[in-house]
Amino acid sequence: MAAMKHQPLRGELSHGVPLSDYTSWRVGGVAKQLYRPADSRDLIGFLQQLDAAEPLLWLGLGSNLLVRDGGFNGTVIATQGCLERLELQPDGLLYSEAGVSCAKVARFAARQGRVGIEFLAGIPGTMGGALAMNAGAFGGETWDAVAWVETVDRQGCVRRRDPSQFEVGYRSVKGAAGEWFLSTGLQIRPGDVAAGQQKIKQLLARRAETQPIGLPSCGSVFRNPVGDHAARLIEAAGLKGERIGGAVVSEKHANFIINSGAATANDIESLICLVRDRVEAASGVRLQTEVHMVGERRQTR
Repeated sequence: MAAMKHQPLRGELSHGVPLSDYTSWRVGGVAKQLYRPADSRDLIGFLQQLDAAEPLLWLGLGSNLLVRDGGFNGTVIATQGCLERLELQPDGLLYSEAGVSCAKVARFAARQGRVGIEFLAGIPGTMGGALAMNAGAFGGETWDAVAWVETVDRQGCVRRRDPSQFEVGYRSVKGAAGEWFLSTGLQIRPGDVAAGQQKIKQLLARRAETQPIGLPSCGSVFRNPVGDHAARLIEAAGLKGERIGGAVVSEKHANFIINSGAATANDIESLICLVRDRVEAASGVRLQTEVHMVGERRQTR
Protein backbone atom coordinates (compact mmCIF):
# COMPACT_ATOMS: atom_id res chain seq x y z
CA MET A 1 0.00 0.00 0.00
CA ALA A 2 1.39 3.39 -0.96
CA ALA A 3 2.07 6.09 1.61
CA MET A 4 -0.91 8.34 2.29
CA LYS A 5 -0.89 12.02 1.41
CA HIS A 6 0.22 14.60 3.95
CA GLN A 7 -2.53 15.60 6.39
CA PRO A 8 -2.71 17.85 9.49
CA LEU A 9 -1.73 16.03 12.66
CA ARG A 10 -4.44 15.40 15.25
CA GLY A 11 -2.46 13.64 17.96
CA GLU A 12 -0.71 14.97 21.05
CA LEU A 13 3.00 15.87 20.94
CA SER A 14 4.81 16.44 24.24
CA HIS A 15 8.43 17.43 24.89
CA GLY A 16 10.75 16.43 27.71
CA VAL A 17 8.59 13.53 28.90
CA PRO A 18 9.73 11.43 31.92
CA LEU A 19 9.46 7.82 30.72
CA SER A 20 9.20 6.59 34.30
CA ASP A 21 5.53 7.55 33.95
CA TYR A 22 5.17 5.16 30.99
CA THR A 23 7.06 2.04 32.09
CA SER A 24 5.92 -0.77 34.38
CA TRP A 25 9.21 -0.60 36.33
CA ARG A 26 8.48 3.11 37.02
CA VAL A 27 12.05 4.07 36.12
CA GLY A 28 13.67 5.77 33.16
CA GLY A 29 14.92 9.16 32.05
CA VAL A 30 13.35 11.80 29.83
CA ALA A 31 12.40 11.39 26.17
CA LYS A 32 13.09 14.28 23.83
CA GLN A 33 9.50 14.06 22.64
CA LEU A 34 6.52 11.72 22.82
CA TYR A 35 3.64 11.44 20.37
CA ARG A 36 0.21 10.00 21.12
CA PRO A 37 -1.50 9.48 17.74
CA ALA A 38 -5.21 10.10 17.35
CA ASP A 39 -5.55 6.92 15.26
CA SER A 40 -3.61 4.88 12.73
CA ARG A 41 -4.09 7.41 9.92
CA ASP A 42 -2.76 10.16 12.17
CA LEU A 43 0.23 7.98 13.08
CA ILE A 44 1.01 7.48 9.40
CA GLY A 45 0.89 11.25 8.85
CA PHE A 46 3.21 11.82 11.81
CA LEU A 47 5.76 9.30 10.49
CA GLN A 48 5.69 10.95 7.07
CA GLN A 49 6.60 14.30 8.64
CA LEU A 50 9.29 12.96 10.98
CA ASP A 51 12.96 13.38 10.13
CA ALA A 52 14.24 10.14 8.61
CA ALA A 53 17.24 10.11 10.98
CA GLU A 54 15.17 10.58 14.16
CA PRO A 55 15.56 7.68 16.63
CA LEU A 56 12.21 6.01 17.29
CA LEU A 57 10.92 4.05 20.28
CA TRP A 58 7.50 2.39 20.16
CA LEU A 59 5.89 2.12 23.56
CA GLY A 60 2.81 0.20 24.64
CA LEU A 61 2.25 -0.60 28.31
CA GLY A 62 5.97 -0.19 29.00
CA SER A 63 6.42 -3.75 30.25
CA ASN A 64 9.41 -5.82 29.12
CA LEU A 65 11.26 -2.52 28.77
CA LEU A 66 14.06 -0.82 30.70
CA VAL A 67 14.66 2.82 29.82
CA ARG A 68 18.03 3.93 31.14
CA ASP A 69 18.35 6.92 33.46
CA GLY A 70 19.90 9.13 30.78
CA GLY A 71 16.66 8.97 28.83
CA PHE A 72 15.92 8.56 25.13
CA ASN A 73 17.22 11.21 22.74
CA GLY A 74 14.55 10.71 20.14
CA THR A 75 10.82 10.31 19.58
CA VAL A 76 8.62 7.92 21.51
CA ILE A 77 5.38 6.80 19.90
CA ALA A 78 2.90 5.78 22.60
CA THR A 79 0.28 3.39 21.23
CA GLN A 80 -1.55 2.32 24.39
CA GLY A 81 -4.83 4.16 24.69
CA CYS A 82 -4.48 5.35 21.09
CA LEU A 83 -4.43 2.46 18.61
CA GLU A 84 -7.32 0.58 20.23
CA ARG A 85 -9.59 -0.76 17.49
CA LEU A 86 -10.77 -4.23 18.42
CA GLU A 87 -13.50 -6.11 16.56
CA LEU A 88 -14.67 -9.50 15.42
CA GLN A 89 -14.57 -9.56 11.63
CA PRO A 90 -17.10 -11.27 9.32
CA ASP A 91 -14.42 -13.79 8.31
CA GLY A 92 -14.17 -14.94 11.94
CA LEU A 93 -10.79 -13.34 12.62
CA LEU A 94 -10.31 -11.03 15.59
CA TYR A 95 -8.92 -7.68 14.44
CA SER A 96 -6.76 -5.84 16.97
CA GLU A 97 -4.66 -2.71 16.65
CA ALA A 98 -1.23 -2.56 18.28
CA GLY A 99 -2.26 -0.45 21.28
CA VAL A 100 -4.88 -2.84 22.67
CA SER A 101 -3.78 -4.64 25.83
CA CYS A 102 -3.38 -8.39 25.52
CA ALA A 103 -5.70 -8.91 28.49
CA LYS A 104 -8.45 -6.88 26.79
CA VAL A 105 -8.09 -8.97 23.62
CA ALA A 106 -8.47 -12.18 25.61
CA ARG A 107 -11.53 -10.95 27.50
CA PHE A 108 -13.17 -9.58 24.34
CA ALA A 109 -12.74 -12.90 22.53
CA ALA A 110 -14.25 -14.81 25.44
CA ARG A 111 -17.28 -12.51 25.54
CA GLN A 112 -17.78 -13.13 21.83
CA GLY A 113 -17.83 -16.88 22.42
CA ARG A 114 -14.42 -17.40 20.80
CA VAL A 115 -11.62 -19.45 22.32
CA GLY A 116 -7.96 -20.25 21.77
CA ILE A 117 -6.27 -17.05 22.97
CA GLU A 118 -7.13 -17.09 26.66
CA PHE A 119 -3.39 -17.19 27.46
CA LEU A 120 -3.13 -13.55 26.32
CA ALA A 121 -4.80 -12.56 29.60
CA GLY A 122 -1.52 -13.40 31.35
CA ILE A 123 0.65 -11.10 29.20
CA PRO A 124 1.11 -7.62 30.75
CA GLY A 125 1.54 -5.72 27.51
CA THR A 126 -0.10 -4.58 24.29
CA MET A 127 -0.60 -6.57 21.10
CA GLY A 128 2.13 -4.55 19.38
CA GLY A 129 4.68 -5.65 21.95
CA ALA A 130 3.35 -9.21 21.97
CA LEU A 131 3.77 -9.41 18.20
CA ALA A 132 7.27 -7.92 18.34
CA MET A 133 8.60 -10.54 20.75
CA ASN A 134 6.19 -13.48 20.33
CA ALA A 135 5.10 -13.03 23.93
CA GLY A 136 3.69 -16.08 25.65
CA ALA A 137 2.09 -17.34 28.84
CA PHE A 138 0.68 -20.60 30.17
CA GLY A 139 1.96 -22.61 27.21
CA GLY A 140 0.55 -20.32 24.51
CA GLU A 141 2.47 -17.98 22.21
CA THR A 142 1.17 -14.95 20.33
CA TRP A 143 2.17 -16.01 16.84
CA ASP A 144 0.38 -19.35 17.21
CA ALA A 145 -2.81 -17.34 16.64
CA VAL A 146 -1.63 -14.86 13.99
CA ALA A 147 -3.32 -15.04 10.56
CA TRP A 148 -1.79 -11.79 9.27
CA VAL A 149 -0.20 -8.57 10.47
CA GLU A 150 -0.13 -5.01 9.20
CA THR A 151 3.14 -3.12 9.49
CA VAL A 152 4.10 0.50 8.97
CA ASP A 153 7.53 1.87 8.05
CA ARG A 154 9.29 5.23 8.51
CA GLN A 155 7.70 6.59 5.35
CA GLY A 156 4.18 5.74 6.56
CA CYS A 157 3.75 2.87 4.10
CA VAL A 158 1.40 0.17 5.42
CA ARG A 159 1.80 -3.45 4.34
CA ARG A 160 -0.17 -6.59 5.16
CA ARG A 161 2.18 -9.50 5.74
CA ASP A 162 1.74 -13.22 6.19
CA PRO A 163 3.37 -15.08 9.12
CA SER A 164 5.50 -16.99 6.60
CA GLN A 165 7.39 -13.72 5.99
CA PHE A 166 8.73 -13.77 9.56
CA GLU A 167 11.14 -16.00 11.41
CA VAL A 168 9.29 -16.68 14.65
CA GLY A 169 10.83 -18.43 17.63
CA TYR A 170 10.75 -18.44 21.41
CA ARG A 171 10.42 -14.77 22.44
CA SER A 172 11.85 -13.80 19.07
CA VAL A 173 10.45 -12.41 15.81
CA LYS A 174 12.66 -11.49 12.85
CA GLY A 175 11.66 -10.04 9.49
CA ALA A 176 10.36 -6.88 7.85
CA ALA A 177 13.31 -4.77 9.02
CA GLY A 178 12.45 -1.12 9.53
CA GLU A 179 8.76 -1.85 10.02
CA TRP A 180 6.59 -1.82 13.14
CA PHE A 181 3.39 -3.71 13.88
CA LEU A 182 0.24 -1.70 13.39
CA SER A 183 -2.50 -4.35 13.68
CA THR A 184 -3.17 -8.07 13.39
CA GLY A 185 -5.84 -10.61 12.56
CA LEU A 186 -6.00 -13.44 15.09
CA GLN A 187 -7.36 -16.91 14.45
CA ILE A 188 -9.96 -17.89 17.03
CA ARG A 189 -12.56 -20.64 17.06
CA PRO A 190 -16.13 -20.83 18.33
CA GLY A 191 -16.54 -21.92 21.94
CA ASP A 192 -18.55 -21.47 25.09
CA VAL A 193 -18.62 -18.00 26.63
CA ALA A 194 -18.72 -19.20 30.22
CA ALA A 195 -15.96 -21.77 29.65
CA GLY A 196 -13.68 -19.17 28.05
CA GLN A 197 -14.23 -16.67 30.84
CA GLN A 198 -13.66 -19.34 33.47
CA LYS A 199 -10.37 -20.36 31.86
CA ILE A 200 -9.19 -16.74 31.91
CA LYS A 201 -10.17 -16.47 35.56
CA GLN A 202 -8.21 -19.62 36.38
CA LEU A 203 -5.12 -18.45 34.47
CA LEU A 204 -5.15 -15.08 36.22
CA ALA A 205 -5.54 -16.76 39.61
CA ARG A 206 -2.54 -18.95 38.84
CA ARG A 207 -0.56 -15.89 37.79
CA ALA A 208 -1.42 -14.09 41.04
CA GLU A 209 -0.30 -17.12 43.05
CA THR A 210 3.08 -17.44 41.37
CA GLN A 211 4.08 -13.91 40.34
CA PRO A 212 4.53 -10.62 42.28
CA ILE A 213 1.47 -8.96 40.74
CA GLY A 214 0.90 -5.34 41.75
CA LEU A 215 4.57 -4.53 42.30
CA PRO A 216 6.62 -2.53 39.76
CA SER A 217 8.39 -5.02 37.49
CA CYS A 218 8.80 -5.73 33.78
CA GLY A 219 7.51 -9.28 33.88
CA SER A 220 10.07 -12.02 33.29
CA VAL A 221 13.59 -10.62 32.98
CA PHE A 222 15.34 -13.62 31.38
CA ARG A 223 14.35 -16.10 28.71
CA ASN A 224 14.01 -19.71 29.80
CA PRO A 225 16.96 -21.80 28.57
CA VAL A 226 16.11 -24.88 26.54
CA GLY A 227 14.89 -27.59 28.88
CA ASP A 228 15.07 -25.45 32.01
CA HIS A 229 13.60 -22.39 33.69
CA ALA A 230 15.45 -19.15 34.41
CA ALA A 231 13.65 -18.82 37.76
CA ARG A 232 14.91 -22.23 38.90
CA LEU A 233 18.49 -21.37 38.00
CA ILE A 234 18.31 -17.99 39.73
CA GLU A 235 16.82 -19.50 42.88
CA ALA A 236 19.37 -22.33 42.86
CA ALA A 237 22.12 -19.69 42.79
CA GLY A 238 20.71 -18.27 46.03
CA LEU A 239 19.66 -14.99 44.49
CA LYS A 240 16.12 -14.56 45.76
CA GLY A 241 16.03 -11.32 47.72
CA GLU A 242 19.34 -10.10 46.23
CA ARG A 243 19.37 -6.32 46.10
CA ILE A 244 21.20 -3.44 44.46
CA GLY A 245 19.87 -0.06 45.58
CA GLY A 246 16.10 -0.18 45.21
CA ALA A 247 16.11 -3.17 42.81
CA VAL A 248 15.34 -6.56 44.36
CA VAL A 249 15.06 -10.11 43.01
CA SER A 250 11.54 -11.19 43.92
CA GLU A 251 11.11 -13.69 46.74
CA LYS A 252 7.93 -14.93 45.04
CA HIS A 253 9.31 -15.52 41.54
CA ALA A 254 13.07 -15.38 41.00
CA ASN A 255 12.81 -14.29 37.35
CA PHE A 256 11.18 -11.01 38.41
CA ILE A 257 13.12 -7.96 39.55
CA ILE A 258 11.08 -5.53 41.62
CA ASN A 259 11.41 -1.80 42.05
CA SER A 260 11.03 -1.63 45.83
CA GLY A 261 10.21 2.06 45.63
CA ALA A 262 13.42 3.98 45.00
CA ALA A 263 15.20 1.99 42.29
CA THR A 264 16.96 3.64 39.38
CA ALA A 265 17.28 2.07 35.96
CA ASN A 266 20.99 1.65 36.72
CA ASP A 267 20.14 -0.30 39.90
CA ILE A 268 17.98 -2.64 37.85
CA GLU A 269 20.48 -3.09 35.02
CA SER A 270 23.29 -3.71 37.53
CA LEU A 271 21.19 -6.35 39.27
CA ILE A 272 20.40 -8.01 35.94
CA CYS A 273 24.13 -8.25 35.22
CA LEU A 274 24.86 -9.59 38.70
CA VAL A 275 22.16 -12.27 38.41
CA ARG A 276 23.41 -13.35 34.97
CA ASP A 277 27.01 -13.60 36.16
CA ARG A 278 26.17 -15.48 39.37
CA VAL A 279 23.92 -17.96 37.57
CA GLU A 280 26.63 -18.60 35.00
CA ALA A 281 29.19 -19.16 37.75
CA ALA A 282 26.86 -21.55 39.58
CA SER A 283 25.43 -23.53 36.66
CA GLY A 284 27.45 -22.78 33.56
CA VAL A 285 24.32 -21.37 31.89
CA ARG A 286 24.47 -17.77 30.65
CA LEU A 287 20.94 -16.41 30.76
CA GLN A 288 19.68 -14.26 27.91
CA THR A 289 17.58 -11.22 28.75
CA GLU A 290 13.98 -11.05 27.65
CA VAL A 291 13.68 -7.41 28.67
CA HIS A 292 14.57 -4.79 26.04
CA MET A 293 16.98 -2.07 27.22
CA VAL A 294 17.01 1.34 25.52
CA GLY A 295 18.33 4.85 26.06
CA GLU A 296 21.47 6.32 27.48
CA ARG A 297 23.19 5.84 30.80
CA ARG A 298 23.19 8.89 33.04
CA GLN A 299 26.54 10.64 32.99
CA THR A 300 28.33 10.66 36.35
CA ARG A 301 30.75 13.35 37.45
